[in-house]
Amino acid sequence: MKEEWRKWKHITKLDPDKKITKNNIKTIIKTHTDAIMISGTQGITKQKVREITKLLKGYDVPKVLEPAHPTGMIYSRHIDWIFVPTVFNTDYSPYINGLHKHWLKRDLKKINWDIVIPESYIILNPKCAAAKVTRARADMTKEGVVATAVCAEKYFKIPIIYIEYSGTYGDPEIVKAVSEALTDSHLFYGGGIKTQHQAEEMSKYATIVVGNAIYDRGTGSLVNTMKGTLTQEMKSLRKKLDELRRLRAEKKMIKKKLKAKKNKFKRKSIGHRIKKKV
Repeated sequence: MKEEWRKWKHITKLDPDKKITKNNIKTIIKTHTDAIMISGTQGITKQKVREITKLLKGYDVPKVLEPAHPTGMIYSRHIDWIFVPTVFNTDYSPYINGLHKHWLKRDLKKINWDIVIPESYIILNPKCAAAKVTRARADMTKEGVVATAVCAEKYFKIPIIYIEYSGTYGDPEIVKAVSEALTDSHLFYGGGIKTQHQAEEMSKYATIVVGNAIYDRGTGSLVNTMKGTLTQEMKSLRKKLDELRRLRAEKKMIKKKLKAKKNKFKRKSIGHRIKKKV
């Protein structure tokens, strides 16, 4: 279980404040999404979180609780991970560390720290609820986003960097730039993924999180996003196989050259000894 989230390619995000049925859950599980994230910004209560957790009970898929506020925090053996966001592009202290301290004052003795993972959130859609609630400064340049992500990784040692465009499809060039800049932290991307093409594109650079598409377009859209993720994964595997074949061919060629040099050296050595005897 240790850091299994580094291997995830596709996460399905379920909002406790939105309606979802048992049949919807069955369909979601059948897609073989890597994990389910229980997360939302508005109208989140313990009761709503418990209800969605009950729907997921019995399914063998990693379950992540991502609380936007301590009031939505629950402690259950059916929750595998708690991802705790800190917004890195805001000056509004509650979402930097204020709510975190409030959470610890309330629940310090209840927390299993083995399953708590900090997330650095960079919210880049100024119109989304998350940006408005957290007062995120979403008008950032690519260089600014990269600097923020690297600061979270190198200075604060945050293991997950989460680029959030919530409700709209983001800029792949920004996600790519962040991906190339990170060396230790794992990158998540969420926002506006509704099609196979979008899922495939963003999967090149990050673990994708798909949420709104389920509620806006139905669970069928989730199947398409899974196809996109798998397509990209297959392309990545083919690329690695091609590189492996190239390295093997190169190794074979080097061995052949070494053998030829060795034989040449032997012939010269034999010729030299014959000349000496003569």
